[in-house]
Amino acid sequence: MWTRINRRSAAIAGAAVVLGLLWGAESFAEQKKLKVAAMLGSPVEQQWVGRLHDALVMAQERGDIDYVVSENVEDADMIRVLREYAEGGYDLIVGEVYPVEREARRVTQDYPNVAFLLGSSLHPQPPNFAVFDNWNQDAAYLAGLIAGGMTQSNVIGAVGGYPIPEVNRLVGAYKQGACEVNSDVKVLVTYVGSWYDPPKSKESGIAQIDSGADFIYAERFGAIHAAQERGIPAVSNLTHYQREYRDTVVTSTLWHAEPFIDAAIEHVRSGSFEAVDYGKIYGLMRDGGASLAEFGPWEEKIPADILAQVRSRESEIRDGSFQAEIVSDIVKSGGC
Repeated sequence: MWTRINRRSAAIAGAAVVLGLLWGAESFAEQKKLKVAAMLGSPVEQQWVGRLHDALVMAQERGDIDYVVSENVEDADMIRVLREYAEGGYDLIVGEVYPVEREARRVTQDYPNVAFLLGSSLHPQPPNFAVFDNWNQDAAYLAGLIAGGMTQSNVIGAVGGYPIPEVNRLVGAYKQGACEVNSDVKVLVTYVGSWYDPPKSKESGIAQIDSGADFIYAERFGAIHAAQERGIPAVSNLTHYQREYRDTVVTSTLWHAEPFIDAAIEHVRSGSFEAVDYGKIYGLMRDGGASLAEFGPWEEKIPADILAQVRSRESEIRDGSFQAEIVSDIVKSGGC
């Protein structure tokens, strides 16, 4: 069972792995169960970090790793926790370092024999600082096709967290899809300046609806409540909320961390871990790193021609013949 450690827990124990005398070096390299730690800035119940946690728990349940997690780590504590895990003999440290990018990079240089796979807005840093993020813009593009095809007012909304590349990719792809099927559509974009502020996200959604939006992309969770309250459809992000909001959530842009987490674990085990962007290389929709959730009761409400276009594009994305535009810069409200 994975061990859960919060930011006020005792210092991390660093037990050494004892090899049986009958194990040869080659056999051990193949069979070794890795020690893996995660340092997360939010509780594992939060959607983004929850996807990472789920992938690591799955790897532990397969018997590939021994796993511990520190969740809800405050910005001021991140460097300390990162060092404690590195000193504790962990083979792979997974986490997020957006608030402490520069400091984290200096820490990893002190531990060249530890593999770090960290959520980051910057580039990988050789030899051992690999990065990742959610590259589910292809799913957001498909959601945009639906929004652009379903809107009656020709105004749709998107409520995001921060105007950083990770969010801009999603909002930009959503706008691309909407404009592809409806050149008259206008997209209202609001960044709430928080990763988890449901009331503020709801307020932003309400403001967009009051400005004419009749479809919302809830990149941040709280915007679903605005759509539900005003009776318009929405698309949720990272986690599928249709069960809870059956009459509101048409589909969801899902992120699956398993492909790049599994690749990193295998590379550490085989000694081939490199400072690369694991999310971009192993985590696109074509790799199984993203998907558009099932439509459920909404399948019959989506116009047939739009549904056919979504299915066609989805097939092209999966076979590698199409990819949504990568938008790194802030996406502003406006038309196509």
